[in-house]
Amino acid sequence: MVDIEELTDFVVEAKAKAYVGDGAKLPACRPGSYDVGYHRGLWRYLDSYFGGTDFAGQEAVWRDGEPLWAMNYFGRIIRADLLDARRAGAVIKAALQTMYREKRHFLGGMEYQHAFGCYIDSSRGATDHFSGRETIFVDGEEAYELDYRGGLIVP
Repeated sequence: MVDIEELTDFVVEAKAKAYVGDGAKLPACRPGSYDVGYHRGLWRYLDSYFGGTDFAGQEAVWRDGEPLWAMNYFGRIIRADLLDARRAGAVIKAALQTMYREKRHFLGGMEYQHAFGCYIDSSRGATDHFSGRETIFVDGEEAYELDYRGGLIVP
């Protein structure tokens, strides 16, 4: 049986240390993928994605070698005239750093003002089953979108 609170704490920790924390890049686990991971004790996390300006990926968590949790996502720049990948990445990293540090969670309920745009993350559900959307608005126009969903893996 999975302790949801322990899993949630690890997911937040891993996300903060991996992509957002510029964690260690790993060898590609699939041709053309970009992989970043984190581990602590029996826990292991992997974020593996493809693309750049438009991208798709999956995050997964294992405990003692058993897959427990996964999330998939697809994001893209909608308005390249308002936002490029570098600026979008800066907004996302700053917003997520704040979410992980201050709110100690990884799902929605977040609005963050940045010099490059306004980040909004809204979701429904909890660690066991969820879906959500993050957006960046520049000058009142939606310039970036990402949809995500995930939850527990039940054998």
